Amino acid sequence: MKRKVLVTGSTQGIGKAIAAAFVKEGDEVTVHCSKDIEKAERIRKEIGAAHAVVADLLQWQKIGELYQKTGPVDCLIINASVQYKQTWENITDDAIDKQIDINIKSTLKLMQTYYPAMKQNRFGRIVMIGSVNQHRRHSELALYSATKCADMSLVKNIAKQVAPFGVTVNNISPGAIVTPRNECVYNNEAQRKEVESLIPMGRFGIPEDCVGAVLLLCGRGGDYITGADIAVDGGMSL
Repeated sequence: MKRKVLVTGSTQGIGKAIAAAFVKEGDEVTVHCSKDIEKAERIRKEIGAAHAVVADLLQWQKIGELYQKTGPVDCLIINASVQYKQTWENITDDAIDKQIDINIKSTLKLMQTYYPAMKQNRFGRIVMIGSVNQHRRHSELALYSATKCADMSLVKNIAKQVAPFGVTVNNISPGAIVTPRNECVYNNEAQRKEVESLIPMGRFGIPEDCVGAVLLLCGRGGDYITGADIAVDGGMSL
């Protein structure tokens, strides 16, 4: 069955890899970008996706406008997030607002907006892209980690309530992945080796490493999985 799929934040990194994988599965995929429609269209053409949309998730109150552009979907992959590295004493008001608005408020609003059609169709797959920082401590990511823990709480609470209607809600927790967010660390040999020393598999992951878990959760193999958190981190959280 050809599925309609929306992947938020899918013009680079993990989101782009996930969107490209759904395209290869033959699905109707919408690429999302916060502001730059030209970038979204470029990636859409590059991976062969069906649609490209822009929506600033900071404006979480307007997510209904995103829904008007995409219509209902079968698979909602909530990948877009923001991260600010600051020690807890120095977390700024702006960093507080943006991380809570995008990482928590927009996440909840996306689920509230796209769920009713899934319930009506008696089928839906919602996958959150969390973080290894749900499970381990980082001196500069206290608030970011807290938002991802909050998202996981949403996953477990909502999964239980929507399961009777054929909708599953799950989370994957990527570890240190080679994405634009982490490239400054990855490209610094000393810092890269320090991070890799914390990973039992001994290397950074690549965005494509996150694809298998998402496809599992959205495919027939994931029909009986809900409320789960799958670590895709090379053992970093162990």
